[in-house]
Amino acid sequence: MIKILHKFFNFCGKNNKRKFQISIFLGAIQALCEAMKIPAIMIILIAIMNNSLNTGVIFTTLGIMIGSMIIDFITRMRSNMLQTEAGYGAATFKRIEIAQHLRYLPMGYFNKNSLGSITSVTTNTMENLGDIATRVVMLSTQGILNTALILAMLIVFDYRIGLIGTAGVIVFLIVNTRMQNAGKKLSKDKIDSDHTLVSEIIEYIQGISEVKSYNLVGLQTKKLNKAIDKNAKINTKMEFAFIPFMTLQVCVTKLTGAIMMISSIALYLNGKMDLMICIGMSICAFMLYSSLEQAGNYSALLHTIDVCIDKAQEILDLDTMDIDGKDIQPENHNIDIENITFSYDKRKIIDGITLHIPEKTTTAIVGPSGGGKTTLCNLISRFWDVNSGEIKLGGVNVKDYSMDSLMKNFSFVFQNVYLFADTVANNIKFGRENATMEEVIAAAKKACCHDFIMSLPNGYDTVIGEGGASISGGEKQRISIARAIMKDSPIIILDEATANVDPENEKELVDAIDALTKEKTIIMIAHRLKTVRNANQIVVVDKGKIAQLGTHNELMSQDGIYKRFVNAREQATSWKLK
Repeated sequence: MIKILHKFFNFCGKNNKRKFQISIFLGAIQALCEAMKIPAIMIILIAIMNNSLNTGVIFTTLGIMIGSMIIDFITRMRSNMLQTEAGYGAATFKRIEIAQHLRYLPMGYFNKNSLGSITSVTTNTMENLGDIATRVVMLSTQGILNTALILAMLIVFDYRIGLIGTAGVIVFLIVNTRMQNAGKKLSKDKIDSDHTLVSEIIEYIQGISEVKSYNLVGLQTKKLNKAIDKNAKINTKMEFAFIPFMTLQVCVTKLTGAIMMISSIALYLNGKMDLMICIGMSICAFMLYSSLEQAGNYSALLHTIDVCIDKAQEILDLDTMDIDGKDIQPENHNIDIENITFSYDKRKIIDGITLHIPEKTTTAIVGPSGGGKTTLCNLISRFWDVNSGEIKLGGVNVKDYSMDSLMKNFSFVFQNVYLFADTVANNIKFGRENATMEEVIAAAKKACCHDFIMSLPNGYDTVIGEGGASISGGEKQRISIARAIMKDSPIIILDEATANVDPENEKELVDAIDALTKEKTIIMIAHRLKTVRNANQIVVVDKGKIAQLGTHNELMSQDGIYKRFVNAREQATSWKLK
């Protein structure tokens, strides 16, 4: 238990740990106030026994009781405030820390780790730590402190009854330890099941259109229901595992209290204890275990806290890319790729590519699907690190830049645009958070999206659904271009930016891209001939290597992949129904 508590406090961060420590100290004062009931009771009973009860004794007893109550009220209020601040503060602190850590992980992590697992850690796991863990930790420590001080008071007044109470506490702790051990494996199964359930729910919701269109409703529902049933069974199994031990704990405390009372009566009947001490010990037998029982029941969840911390720490312990570079302003924006290789696990994706991209030129990357085009762009912008070789920006290895200073040089327009559940204006401002509204509108006009934004219910203040679900694909693309225009980076990477755009929006989107790319270094992945043929250089990537390199005319004079690609496109566009 102590090991888990120590682990929890360290995990919460220095400031929150300090708040918990102060809260525990205040809890010790509360426990002392609770224990002061015993001397107050004993003083008045002894006075009755000695026929010395007077106003002085009564006022002394009342003073102890009232003083204890006032101090208990003040310390309890402050302690609860500190616990709440520390608990939710720790959850907030760790969510932010995890989010910052995720920024610097290789993109490959997100390919092989489900969104559900990350979501579950940042929601369920952090909620458990912020709410449940705080109550478990504080009630457990408070119960132990209360019981320890009451036992100390009992020993002062009669060591024999105090020793019986101590023996009962020891037996209680043995049962409690067994209960915690019983929940150790189940706690891990519960948290794993929670993660699986969140993953299945997210997958079901995100894939609902495919589920409907391919009539997979029954199949996918069964999969989701299976995860829900499994989660319910594990939670039920956990409860049933704890119930026998909780029942035994109650039996131990009640039985020990009865033994304390019977022993007090027996000692009195044998003339070895005064009547009033006997009455006082009998009263204390009912007081001793009230806090301990509550602490014992909550301590069943200690291993759940332990697993939650481990799950969050797993993400924080993941090796980030080497991001401790320098804030560098490149002298130019030439990109030099020197004999780079890159593999996903054991599968080589990029195999010895060397390429020079002069600044303020357009480089088109084409080639068969799966040949490594997108991976090459991700390596240039350092979404991943190369296994060998170097990528240089302005003559400096991209690894020597700090991640933030490197990202200032790149803007991206992806095929699959993601917009946040926020206003249109704020989505554009992600390119530059301190931009004025006038600058936002200017960027939107350049991106040819001002008119459709003004037609929305609240114009620029219209809240877009998560992922941009409430607007069309072409409209999302243009907002993402406005965002990139706002950022105004010297290097633009276009990844199939016009691939899924309908003909009605294509002209506006092309105009928006023209506005974005003026006087910039352009790297584009494209399949459309008219977006490729005017590039300063065309790079044909196949099986992780550069198969061809040159201008449109140069490559058309060669018998290779590019010429076959162009001929196939021309045949497709000339095909007509008769």
